[in-house]
Amino acid sequence: MDYQVGILGGGPGGYVCALRAAQLGLSVLLIEGDRLGGTCLSRGCIPTKALVKSADLWREIGRAEEFGLFVGEKRMDYGAVVARKDQVVNSLVTGVEKLMKAANICVVKGWGEFKKTGQISVTTESGVEHFEVENVILATGSVPVRIPIPGSDLPGVETSDEILEGTDLPKRLVIIGGGVIGLEFASIYEAFGVKVSVVEMLPSLLPTIDEEIPKRLTPLLKRSGMDILTKTAVKQIRQEGESLVVQIEDAKGLRDIPADRVLLSTGRRPSMRGIDADSLGLELDRGAIKVNAQMQTNLPNVYAIGDVVGGIMLAHVASEEGIIAVEHIAGHSVEMTYRAIPSAIFTHPEIAVVGFTEQELKASGKDYSVSKFPFSANGKALALGESIGIVKILANAEGVVIGASIMGPQASTLIAELVIAVEKGLRAEDIARTVHAHPTLPETIMEAAHGIDGKPLHLA
Repeated sequence: MDYQVGILGGGPGGYVCALRAAQLGLSVLLIEGDRLGGTCLSRGCIPTKALVKSADLWREIGRAEEFGLFVGEKRMDYGAVVARKDQVVNSLVTGVEKLMKAANICVVKGWGEFKKTGQISVTTESGVEHFEVENVILATGSVPVRIPIPGSDLPGVETSDEILEGTDLPKRLVIIGGGVIGLEFASIYEAFGVKVSVVEMLPSLLPTIDEEIPKRLTPLLKRSGMDILTKTAVKQIRQEGESLVVQIEDAKGLRDIPADRVLLSTGRRPSMRGIDADSLGLELDRGAIKVNAQMQTNLPNVYAIGDVVGGIMLAHVASEEGIIAVEHIAGHSVEMTYRAIPSAIFTHPEIAVVGFTEQELKASGKDYSVSKFPFSANGKALALGESIGIVKILANAEGVVIGASIMGPQASTLIAELVIAVEKGLRAEDIARTVHAHPTLPETIMEAAHGIDGKPLHLA
C-alpha cells in the first residue's frame, strides 16, 4: 500500500484527521480539490465571523456617544471589510498548509474519486493519479440546498457560498430560511444598513434550539429594523426591471417583497462528489453515509466523517469524528458520542446551546429543574453596555446539568463551561460552589447554577 490512511476531503474533518493520523505515526494521503480548510475556512465559519467582527465594531461605533466618546466622520467601506475577511481566510489556509508540511502529510490537490476499495484516483492538473490506501476516510462535506422555487436560478439569487464573494452591499436583502446561517447573515447585513427580510415557513426561527431563545430573539431582531416573517411560504421569485421580487404567502394571503438580492438559506446536504456508492455497495441513510460509533461504514477499512454522514453538521463535530476514526484505525478503543455538542450562533446578541432543550425534556416526561439568570443583573455586562439576554440551565432530578442555553454577550465563549458540565455529568452545585472571578460574564453561569437548588444570589 502507498499509504496507511487516505482521506478524501481537506475540510475541518479531513485535515484534523490527517494531523491526528500523523501524530499516531501513520502514513497519510490527503486529497482536496479546492483549498485546505473546506467550507468552514473559505465559505463558512471563518469568513462569516470576520464579517461579524466588522459588523459588531460598526454597531459599537454607532453607540460611541453612550460611552462618552465622540468620533468624527463615520464611514464604512464594504470593499475593505471584504478584503479583511479574505486576508483572515488566506492566513488560516496558509497556516493549515504549513501544518500539513510539518507533519509530513502528502497533500494532493485535485478531485478524488473512490470507486474501488483500497484505491483512490485523483484528477490533477497533470492528469489522473491512482493511490493504493489501506484505510479510506471519506470527508467530502456538504453543499447548500437550492430549494425548487420558481425563479431560484435568477441572477442575484444566491446561496451562502455566492453571497460571501460579493464586494458590494444590496439595499434590500430577502433571506429565505430562518435557521443559523440565515440569521447570521441577517445580523451582519442589518448592521451595515441593509433592509433585511427573513422568511421562515415554520412557526419559529431557529427551530432546533430551546424555544425560549428564539422567542426572546425575534422581537430584538424586529426592533433592529428587520422584517421577520414566520409561518410564511415563498411561492416564487421573479425579475422586475433591475430588481427581484419575492412572492410570499401567509395567513393574510399573497404579497410581494422587493429585493436587490435573495439569499437561499434552507440548509445543506451531504456531498457525494467522487464517491460511487452504488458500485462500492456503500450503505446510505437518506442521502448520507451510514456509520457506527467508530465512524466505520459497512465496507471494511472505509470510514466516513463530517457533514457527509449527516447528523450534526458542524466543523467541530467533523474534527472530533475525524480523530475518532483515525484513532480506531490505530487500534485505540474509542467511540463518538454526541451528548455534549455545543452550537454557537453569531447573531446579535450571540446564542450558544448544549445538551437537551426544555421542550425535549417536557416531551420525555422526565423530572427536571430550570434556572435562569439575566445579563441585566451582571456588573460586567452592564459595564460593556451588553445587558440583553439570559443564561438558562437545565438539570435532572439529581441536579446534574443536562442542557443549557445562553443568549447574550460572548455566549459562544461562555458555553464552554457548561459543555464540560454536561460532558462530565457535573451537578449544578459543582458550578455554583466554584469561585468565579468578579466582575466577569461567567458569573451569570454561577448565578444560574445557584438557582437549580436554591436562588441566584443577585436576583430579587
